[in-house]
Amino acid sequence: TVNQCLDALQYSCNRTLYKFTHHSPQTYDAVEPLDLEEFFMSQLKSGDSALMQEFGDFPDDDLKVEQVEKECRTIRHSVPEDGYVKSPTLATLTDDSGHTLTSSDFNLRCLTPDKRVEGLLAFSSHEELDRFNQETRQGNRHPELFALYPPPDEVRYKSCFFSINIFSCCICLYDSWGLFEIEIEPIFATMALYDLKEKKKISENFYCDLNSEQFKNFLKNHTDHIDPSSTAKSAIFSITYPSTDIYLVIKIEKVLQQGEISDCVDPYVTLRECDSGKNKDKIEKLRNQADSFCQRLGRYRMPFAWATVNIMEVINSATLERDITDSENTKGGEGDRLSDEDLLRSLTEMKKPQKRIKTIPGSIKLDMSPVNDTPTSCLSTELIPLKPVAEKSTRLIKEVLEFPSSEVYVPHNIYRNLLYVYPQRLNFVNRLTSARNITIKIQFMSGEDPTSAMCVIFGKSSGPEFLSEVYTPVTYHNKSPDFYEELKIALPARLTERHHLLFTFFHISCQQKQNQSGSCETLIGYSWLPILNIDRLQTGQYCLPIILERLPVNYSLHTPEVPPVKWMEGHKGLFNLEIQAVSSVHTQDNHLERFFTLCHALEGGVIFPVRIREEKIPENKLEHELKLSIIALSSSSLEALVLFLHRVLDKLFTLIMQPMVIAGQTAFVFSLLQQFHEELALQMVVSTGVCRENAYKYAWFFFELLVSVYFYTSLQERGHPQMLMINRLSYKNESYQEVEQAEKVNISLAFFLYDLMSLMDRGFVFHLVKNYCNQMSAKSVSMPTLISMRLEFLRILCSHEHYLNLSLFFSSPASAPASPCPSISSQSSGSCSFQEQQRILALFELSPEFKQQHYLTGLLLTELSAALDMESEGYGKTSINAIYSLLCAHDLDHRCIKPEVRAKVAALYLPLVGIIIESTNYLDFTGGPDDDLENVPPINQSVAMAIAGNPFNTLGRNQGKSIATLAADTSRHLLVCFLWVMKNADRNLIQRWTTDMPPSQLNKLLELLTICISCFEYRVLSTQALQKSQQAKHQLEEALLRGMGARGEMMKRVGGDVFLGTLRNKAWNWTKAELDQEALISGNLATESNLIVLDLLETIVQVRTVLNTLIGGVLKVLLHSLTCNQSTTFLSHTFSTLRALVVKFGDLLFEEEAEQCADLCQKVLQYCSSPVDENRSQACATLYLIMRYSYSNASNFSRVKMQVTMSLASLVGKSSDFQEEYLRRSLRTILAYAEEDTEMQNTQLPSQVDELLRNLNSILSDTVKMREFQEDPEMLMDLMYRIAKGYQTSPDLRLTWLQNMAEKHNNRKCYTESAMCLVHAAALVAEYLSMLEDHKYLPVGSVTFQNISPNVLEESAVSDDILSPDEDGVCSGRYFTESGLVGLLEQAAELFSNGGLYEAVNEVYKIIIPILEAHRDFRKLASTHDKLQRAFDNIILKGHKRMFGTYFRVGFYGAKFGDLDEREFIYKEPGITHLPEISHRLENFYSQCFGDDTLVMIKDSTPVDRKQLNPNKAYIQITYVEPYFDDYEMKDRLTNFEKNFNLRRFMYTTPFTKSGRPRGELNEQYKRKTILTTMHAFPYVKTRINVIQKEEFDLTPIEVAIEDMQKKTRELAVATHREQPDAKMLQMLLQGSVGATVNQGPLEVAQVFLNEIPADPKLFRHHNKLRLCFKEFIMRCGEAVEKNKHLIASDQKEYQQELKKNYNRLRENLRPMLERKIPELYKPIIRPRLENR
Repeated sequence: TVNQCLDALQYSCNRTLYKFTHHSPQTYDAVEPLDLEEFFMSQLKSGDSALMQEFGDFPDDDLKVEQVEKECRTIRHSVPEDGYVKSPTLATLTDDSGHTLTSSDFNLRCLTPDKRVEGLLAFSSHEELDRFNQETRQGNRHPELFALYPPPDEVRYKSCFFSINIFSCCICLYDSWGLFEIEIEPIFATMALYDLKEKKKISENFYCDLNSEQFKNFLKNHTDHIDPSSTAKSAIFSITYPSTDIYLVIKIEKVLQQGEISDCVDPYVTLRECDSGKNKDKIEKLRNQADSFCQRLGRYRMPFAWATVNIMEVINSATLERDITDSENTKGGEGDRLSDEDLLRSLTEMKKPQKRIKTIPGSIKLDMSPVNDTPTSCLSTELIPLKPVAEKSTRLIKEVLEFPSSEVYVPHNIYRNLLYVYPQRLNFVNRLTSARNITIKIQFMSGEDPTSAMCVIFGKSSGPEFLSEVYTPVTYHNKSPDFYEELKIALPARLTERHHLLFTFFHISCQQKQNQSGSCETLIGYSWLPILNIDRLQTGQYCLPIILERLPVNYSLHTPEVPPVKWMEGHKGLFNLEIQAVSSVHTQDNHLERFFTLCHALEGGVIFPVRIREEKIPENKLEHELKLSIIALSSSSLEALVLFLHRVLDKLFTLIMQPMVIAGQTAFVFSLLQQFHEELALQMVVSTGVCRENAYKYAWFFFELLVSVYFYTSLQERGHPQMLMINRLSYKNESYQEVEQAEKVNISLAFFLYDLMSLMDRGFVFHLVKNYCNQMSAKSVSMPTLISMRLEFLRILCSHEHYLNLSLFFSSPASAPASPCPSISSQSSGSCSFQEQQRILALFELSPEFKQQHYLTGLLLTELSAALDMESEGYGKTSINAIYSLLCAHDLDHRCIKPEVRAKVAALYLPLVGIIIESTNYLDFTGGPDDDLENVPPINQSVAMAIAGNPFNTLGRNQGKSIATLAADTSRHLLVCFLWVMKNADRNLIQRWTTDMPPSQLNKLLELLTICISCFEYRVLSTQALQKSQQAKHQLEEALLRGMGARGEMMKRVGGDVFLGTLRNKAWNWTKAELDQEALISGNLATESNLIVLDLLETIVQVRTVLNTLIGGVLKVLLHSLTCNQSTTFLSHTFSTLRALVVKFGDLLFEEEAEQCADLCQKVLQYCSSPVDENRSQACATLYLIMRYSYSNASNFSRVKMQVTMSLASLVGKSSDFQEEYLRRSLRTILAYAEEDTEMQNTQLPSQVDELLRNLNSILSDTVKMREFQEDPEMLMDLMYRIAKGYQTSPDLRLTWLQNMAEKHNNRKCYTESAMCLVHAAALVAEYLSMLEDHKYLPVGSVTFQNISPNVLEESAVSDDILSPDEDGVCSGRYFTESGLVGLLEQAAELFSNGGLYEAVNEVYKIIIPILEAHRDFRKLASTHDKLQRAFDNIILKGHKRMFGTYFRVGFYGAKFGDLDEREFIYKEPGITHLPEISHRLENFYSQCFGDDTLVMIKDSTPVDRKQLNPNKAYIQITYVEPYFDDYEMKDRLTNFEKNFNLRRFMYTTPFTKSGRPRGELNEQYKRKTILTTMHAFPYVKTRINVIQKEEFDLTPIEVAIEDMQKKTRELAVATHREQPDAKMLQMLLQGSVGATVNQGPLEVAQVFLNEIPADPKLFRHHNKLRLCFKEFIMRCGEAVEKNKHLIASDQKEYQQELKKNYNRLRENLRPMLERKIPELYKPIIRPRLENR
């Protein structure tokens, strides 16, 4: 269209060069295109003519000129007087989640089964089943795949001519009052930006006030009304040239009152609100005075203070994640320093160090935040509301017009006609009158009558929007005041010579005199300034005289110098002011004004001669003067020329294309020898030097101009200048050194050819395309950037609206030819001819015939194939995005709604399928668009495929290309293109293709489908991802703020709306409703993508005849889909497909794919626990069908039973998300299927199913308790142990649970218990291996393991009749082999080593080594002996330093404990665990279970009397226990390890007295010893073992003394005879034995029990034993003292002497008692025979 010429101004020239790889670019020659016009004519005679015409047969009126309204930022245009569209919503998905089952009755038959799948067994044939599944799958499908996929990023090409960066920020004043510390009067603020470096004000004023209602009432007599726009407290400031010298200056004003500024400031400096009552009285008095002044002088203001903030320092020092709050002290004003020059000077002085300025205590609080998008409730600088408009009234924001510090080259794109008046200074020094409080009333007049004052002056804060008069602030008692006022005036569109500015000067009486009444104004004089001067707007600096008399008649028609009236000071200029204009009406440039005036005269409607300033131009000279004015345009100010560029170009083109009539004759302003477009094209080609460079620099503009003019002149012949120009352009691109400039020309040329395809012979244009691509291809080897340019060139051409017709899509084979065979599904591999197979396969290849017939498509697919072969991310991404955008456009094109049309379009992209299949190894499917944006290291592709369940080894791929070269998002784009083609292509054609496909290609196709499932898995957008995306948004905002383009019109010019749209696509600033909608769309996309994959899998299964290897691959793809997050809709169809596979290929699945069937059982059983009713129902039907069809073969059915049981065991043992109540209901549903299956009632299947389900139900019953005790590790392990115990006769399942227990222990770092679980598992394996094989090197069952632990013998409790592996598949797992046994033992040895039990490592390897020797595995033997050496080294190094477990007795009492009531356990805790630690742990856990008030911890170890316990409470008693050994055991337990391994007996002591007290004197202190025996020996597969026996015996006081003395003696002996004695330890023991301070201990014991011989003969032996203990004790003390003598240093000799002295004293004190013997003990036991006689 004609408007394309102007629209091209929006194209961007900022392009980024792609990164190249080191590979050489691919070259190719574009094939010769068809003659399109001839081909079209031939096709019109065929049956495709209707289809062609539907897609646009280029009718005569194909091109038309339409006027497109320019987008307007405001709700109405700003020219004086002269929708929200909802996005299409997707159908909502129903979420039929099932209700929760809460029944506690675990009898399956008491439960209600779920709804059964209808017609599960009702199909008479396989074909009928397939047909039903296909019809069901095709129902309620989304016709447009790309409607669910994120749209492609719109590419906008922007001209660098308009790339201007503008920073915008919103500044808001806080509502809360608190500017100064006291509040006595109304305060008004004026904000503006100043550039200190440029010495310039760079924004207009923004007025606001924060006065409370009390102070607003002071001024109500002077305020007619308050418009909402005047209450705004927020403003948007724009900065085109950011600088550190930009300041926000806030000027503070107050109502005029009597007194200097310094007098008005004093109260704010000296008074405080919080001070004493006296000050409060003063403040109230000041408020009353202020009220009085406001009533009389409310319309006049006076300067008061100012504050400043460095904008860029605040922005740069703060992050964009929060609003910036800043506060500044306010500076007091000075009456003689109020102008902008004085302000800038003060700002400069403030930057100097140690510069003191008088300040007022107070603060201005601001919110400062960057602006990215136009906020709601925003007003333009003309006070017109901007879009978007707030739905409800909110706080308004004003845009503040910027006065850039330097030139800004941006054309006017809105109507703006503003005049700014700046009164500067007034000089009344020489006037003898008393006029000192001077104000100026300023009015914009349309005539001389007082009523002619126009209401066009913008108001300030808290008042009307527009005023007819404004008063300047008053400087008290100043005859030559400086002014800082800014008047903003909305100029009328049409100005006359009567319009003028009127200035009236008054003296204001601040204090009303006693005899004076009425007005406080005293007239001084007048002055005025006409707005127009010779029809031109007057702007600039002026110095006006002041008239003292009444204004003369018609004064407005003259300047103030003309009328003969009485002037002040003899007509001398006394009043200085400045006028500035921001106008899209007035050019303010002489050359532009002359050009526009002459053009207006040429258009007619004027009276000659035309007056331009002082010159009059007659009609006969108009043509000559117009030509001169055109030449003079280059002398115009560049900024002004750009501002009116669109108008200048419009006039020039009008003069070129339309001859003008001057004085009745036709005038040609431009003389052209040929048509304009031909002349322009020729000049572009033949130009040289700077002209040539500019021609190519701005080629986009000239190309658009060529197209517009070409269309305008309706030229019929196809001239050669275009071809010559394009050939020359190709050459230019070859030799052009500036790569960026070449890219711009390339894009411009692409759009030029794009337009020509709608105007010229398309075949001729295709030849131009071919020549251009071939030349670029030839040069691309030396200049790789040309590849990117070529891709961009083709992408633009392919975006043509008639691209499909240009690519001859209607000639593509939408369907396969008729098959010579009667049925595709039943045909043999040789039934179709070889030629026919090759022709079908060729449709999916990029052949030369395809490239020629489908020219543009062929070029683009060739680029894609070459880019993928280059392994370059940049090139591949560009080509993929181009195809992705094309398919998205086709999918959403209303012309492509019909299925037959879509099939034709899809057939156009069949070669793309072949390219994608061959490029599988380039894809990255490990991530998705919603993945968290953290720095995650790349995942190895083979590992990722293994995780994804890749069923093929084809991912070895090309060995040199194992790393993905495409990013995740690019891979998704390519895969969604593949899915779109598969969705829309003709089904018969796909069937023929998959039928004829070689097996290797078919495996690649299945691999690709697996990748598609992984790539389009539904991913929930997490809160963390949203938070990170919010952070990324802030970072991107910061980066874009300096590159967004100008606020207002500039944002639209540079495509800011597109950037913002892109940001919205990134899930930033989303509401919950938007997130829900996004989740809905993502779920629909995942469902549709996976259904397309399922359609293709069904097609493959139905047409392939050789299924032995194929069925496994298809099943693996289906199983992989079940591992991903899927919708209920997809799962329903997937289960239907799985059931069809079981029905049709059951025997093949159960016999050849046993491992796959195990995975299938596990996946289906997992969905049986789904909370969604539909998922559960489908899974139950599938699982029953598996059982039913495996029943025909006994071994298959036994295997399926075992696989289902093992799957459930694995599910409840490892899965944390399965739900028991739903799983139990599913078991009831399966039982219902078995009961309702009439065909199988006479078989054993129902009873077999019932038995299996009862077994599964018992597992679930134990699982319920496991769920309850997830936080109690001991109880959890007890339950797991009980389940494993229940599988004593099912070795596979017992092994599984033992491994689960080992994993749980390992997670808790209980390495010893984890190792014991594996030892039990190995003993179980050995038990079964010994029954199967008789090898001497194998362990003889579990007996061989008893040296490791006697507990292992429990694994021998199996019966021979259970073992029938040949029939039932028992013990068929990989662990029930010799290698599996070795693997389990090696893991156990490693865990023993981690737990510090190195001696057990040796015992384990004693079993492994014979097996390795039998297999001659010397490498492993070497490794084994190396591990043994390390274990022995650790025993030597860490022997006595190892800390083994600590043991506690824990007793549970109370009915609340259920099964644990009155049961005692021995708990094994890590080494150095103190009693408070385990007590605190158990107390915390059970307090959460029962409540703090219910649980009671028993603090002592005395026996618990159940009768004294509260039945409503729960009691726990914890006691520290030590391993207990009899004397004979101590002979064999010599090492520290032996004393801490295989422990079954533990002991704790309880002191007591006969009186009931726990402690008493030595002679009454008793002690009770309690010996506890556990069921199993520690360490075991659990960390707690229940106590099965308790023994108790009491010690008398003398026996207690004997035990204590024996203990002390042993300690002394050990410390003395150590190989490396510890001096400190020895001295500590001596201090406790012979030290002066404690020697009363042993001595007191001796005095109590040895001082006298006991009267009771029963105590004689105890007395003697204690005496002997003391003898040994004193001997050991002597040895210790002597040993210490050799260990001490020279500085401890005195200490040694003291020890020796104490020892001698103790020995002497004990001597009498130790030498006293009891005679009766030494009498002969048997009397001599003589005496008997």
